[in-house]
Amino acid sequence: MVTATTTTHIVLIEDEAAIRKFLRLSLEANGYHVHEARTGEAGLAVCVETTPDLVILDLGLPDMDGHAVIRRLRAWSAVPIVILSVRSDERQKVAALDAGANDYVTKPFGISEFLARIRVLLRNKGRDTVESVIHEVGDLRIDLHEHRLWVAGDEVRLTNKEFDLLGLLVRKRGHVLTHRQILDAVWGEERGVETQNLRVLVAALRHKLGEDPARPRYLATEPGVGYRFC
Repeated sequence: MVTATTTTHIVLIEDEAAIRKFLRLSLEANGYHVHEARTGEAGLAVCVETTPDLVILDLGLPDMDGHAVIRRLRAWSAVPIVILSVRSDERQKVAALDAGANDYVTKPFGISEFLARIRVLLRNKGRDTVESVIHEVGDLRIDLHEHRLWVAGDEVRLTNKEFDLLGLLVRKRGHVLTHRQILDAVWGEERGVETQNLRVLVAALRHKLGEDPARPRYLATEPGVGYRFC
């Protein structure tokens, strides 16, 4: 069933022909127009020619490392980038996200979840041009301007850092933010702040959102990497 209502262009940079074919067929079945490339240089050239709505990038390319592709692409484009890689080491994930990737999926992967992540990034791409002040998600109503939060109709008081964290994740809804990115944004140059401080803050915020820590509805953990707002 076709789910894309307008022509959405996706550049797929992947050197394995079988994976390219599988992804192309899956994406085209959902209404996306796919441009393929098997090397980093070819992928960058296709991006220049097509100005795509999203890029799917493998890190292990024959001519250059995927991190270099991200850096070169980010020099002139804010297009959403999804990493698709066999590299599962958290350092690789963090490095790719810090370089400018928006999401990271490890092979092997489930195509339904992969397509869902693409839909989220494409929705957020449209929101990036004009930032909404009021966000309503599930039982939550978040006023970013007034720094106010309602859960199931009841106003909930947050500390400044709790709201800074919530606002950051909401603005980047669907994007994975690394621990380092969040620490820098919420704590700035404060000394002695570690990832444990962030875990404590996330736990406190989840409690106020009424989240089940075992099955969080809004604040998803990307193990060893960071968090994203679902």
